[in-house]
Amino acid sequence: MTDKGKILAIDDTPASLMLLTNILKAEGYDVRSAISGELALRAATSNPPDLVLLDIRMPEMDGYEVCRLLKAQPATRDVPVIFVSAISETDEKVQGFELGAVDFVTKPFHRDELLARVRSHLELNRLRHHLEFLVEERTVELRASEQKLRTNLFDSVTALAAVVEMRDPYTAGHQRRVAKAAVAMAKELQLADERVEGIYLAGVVHDVGKIRVPAEILIKPGQLSELEFAIIKEHSRNGFEILKGIDFPWPIAQIVLQHHERLDGSGYPQALTSGQILFEAKIIAVADVVESMVSHRPYRPSMGLDMALSEVELNKGKLYDPVVVEACITLFRERGFNFLS
Repeated sequence: MTDKGKILAIDDTPASLMLLTNILKAEGYDVRSAISGELALRAATSNPPDLVLLDIRMPEMDGYEVCRLLKAQPATRDVPVIFVSAISETDEKVQGFELGAVDFVTKPFHRDELLARVRSHLELNRLRHHLEFLVEERTVELRASEQKLRTNLFDSVTALAAVVEMRDPYTAGHQRRVAKAAVAMAKELQLADERVEGIYLAGVVHDVGKIRVPAEILIKPGQLSELEFAIIKEHSRNGFEILKGIDFPWPIAQIVLQHHERLDGSGYPQALTSGQILFEAKIIAVADVVESMVSHRPYRPSMGLDMALSEVELNKGKLYDPVVVEACITLFRERGFNFLS
């Protein structure tokens, strides 16, 4: 056994097969011989060779059929096939190439020409396999690196959200609960996994701009003044300013900026209308309204899930995207979604 390469030689003429085998063995190749197409397929399937030398004119199963069947099997479809045949007609050679052959050697062949072509195709095949290995190895490294980056990104965003919640104990967990509901709605709407990830991150930091709102306003138990409410409303723009310089794979900063916009233009900070608002922001908007109404606040008790769902249902198509509202209603009323589960 050598490492120069394993070759399967196929020819129904014993003398031709012996000549071919002896030439290749003398050069140090590991050679197996088959005198029919059926025997060749068995040998190739049980122990795939690095190269096949194949006669065309054979009884019962000709070389074309053998080649076709080799290319149809996963274990042998990438094995290069060289036809060694007395056939010299161009159309017959074209037929062989269309079936997947890589070369033709015409009988009677010259020994040196045969060996040169064998060496060339074995080396080419080795290089191709090596390149595939390198690409796969690099892909695995990149996937591992990407996963590490994503983990770090999620951890960093979660830490950023926690800083906001430390300043506003009454809304502790609000961002995470909104993110959870938004993700559930996105999945109900069958959005792609990549897009769902972006919605989750946007949900986790949608109120990050509140870090610039004075704490006494955030935790004020009574009614906010007009000026105080105007300061609160700036949190969407503040969040955008904090996040816009981060090169996320998703439009996180824009989603945060738009999560208080409404379809009819009555939202803030830009008074956008339906077609101008990102779909991700429309999802966050509904999740945010429902969670806020369900949760206790220093200035009011919980308004309950039924009232929250009635609010988004009543304003479906006016303030809130109708498709998103339907997903939300389905989620809570039919799927049994719970913010705390």
